[in-house]
Amino acid sequence: MDGRTHGVSLDAAGLGAELGERATLVQFSTAFCQPCRATRRTLGEVARMVDGVAHVEIDAETHLTLVRELGISQTPTVLVLDAAGRIVRRAVGQPRTVDVVAALGQAM
Repeated sequence: MDGRTHGVSLDAAGLGAELGERATLVQFSTAFCQPCRATRRTLGEVARMVDGVAHVEIDAETHLTLVRELGISQTPTVLVLDAAGRIVRRAVGQPRTVDVVAALGQAM
């Protein structure tokens, strides 16, 4: 997971969902993206395992303004937000569970 978009903040209104108490995993997906399905499972499992972490999935095709603002160019793209909604990590492609957990460690 790399650090591009580091320091940018998102809020519940911008995401259309509540942020996690400690961190939020934001996944940008598209309908026919196979790796997005596996990413959804991975992020959902991590969010259930770690208290205070929320997983928010955003359909990139219906949120084009946000996609452009954040420079999302492919799916899945995962953003890790800290408790204040600041983007602390960003990754493109299907992440491994261990990498997601490590990124959460930086966010919390």
